[in-house]
Amino acid sequence: MPTVLYAFGRRDKGQDNDNDKDMIETVQITGVVRLVGTSQFPELVISGPDKEWYVAKEEEHKLRELQHQTVTVEGVETIVALRFANGLSAGERYTLDSITVITVH
Repeated sequence: MPTVLYAFGRRDKGQDNDNDKDMIETVQITGVVRLVGTSQFPELVISGPDKEWYVAKEEEHKLRELQHQTVTVEGVETIVALRFANGLSAGERYTLDSITVITVH
């Protein structure tokens, strides 16, 4: 007989949703501009020494020409907690919006 495994979401398990709220702050970061994803769903990121920031789609035009270069930018960082279907943490996604390019190294 096959084994059935159920995946419960946080609502099913009655977990508190307060931990999933966005955290927003203005930051200045330095990192390499890279294109990641697939040809159908490309995303621009800035790779720093310890994390990556996904560039908001409406801001990509500011950094697309700077791919493979190290830049220092200022922008609004949004942090979203990611969750698996069973409610366990899947890490965090950092998104950068309202970007101003300060220097290109």
